[in-house]
Amino acid sequence: MNAHSLDQATPVALVTGGTRGIGLAIARALVAQGYQVLAAARTASTLPDGVTFTPLDVTDPDAVKRCLESLPRLDVLVNNAGLVGAISPEQPDLALWDRIMATNLNAAWYCSSAALQRLPDHTGRIINISSVLGLRGVPDQPAYCAAKHGLIGLTRSLALYAAPRGITVNAICPGWVLTDMALQRFEDLGLSPSQAAASIPLGRMTTPEEVGALVAFLAGAGAASITGQAIVVDGGCNAAA
Repeated sequence: MNAHSLDQATPVALVTGGTRGIGLAIARALVAQGYQVLAAARTASTLPDGVTFTPLDVTDPDAVKRCLESLPRLDVLVNNAGLVGAISPEQPDLALWDRIMATNLNAAWYCSSAALQRLPDHTGRIINISSVLGLRGVPDQPAYCAAKHGLIGLTRSLALYAAPRGITVNAICPGWVLTDMALQRFEDLGLSPSQAAASIPLGRMTTPEEVGALVAFLAGAGAASITGQAIVVDGGCNAAA
């Protein structure tokens, strides 16, 4: 199946960065709710039944526009594509800064602005995957923190813009989630997964599937009055902040 062979009678969800980690778990959760899911990424991957790969560089606004215009319908957009990277103010890597901002923030704007031209009134959904670092800072991730803070601001602004049409826009702010990206971060920080888990009030890391389940809820009719929110999923860490 490709984007052009989607069933026009069945709701369609587009998940950026949907071929691995949190994005793939989100794609699986939406398939379980009856959506046809397009996983957008630069590199193809083996995907489960019901999830279709679509090649897309989300940092290219023209490519985003073409991709969304090619869909027979669009009901849910999940802006999940993300990039992390350590940057020091003493030796700023401007190219890395630009890539992080482009992937985490600019791409969400490109996709959302194009999606709002396709999403149906009353049932359309935009769900942005931010981070707990969109609510606080860490010293070695200034670009990531700035982008994820910006994504929450974008969420709130678009929620008000889309409210007259009954379209909801929300952000999810995960803490430690057990993914390859998190394992690389543990290595950078000199932490083991068990040490990281011990710092969480619930004593464990969030699973990608738990984030996927929250996305599926926000995409559904039961969340029709939830908009403009930044929902934290971090095992209780933010409660102690």
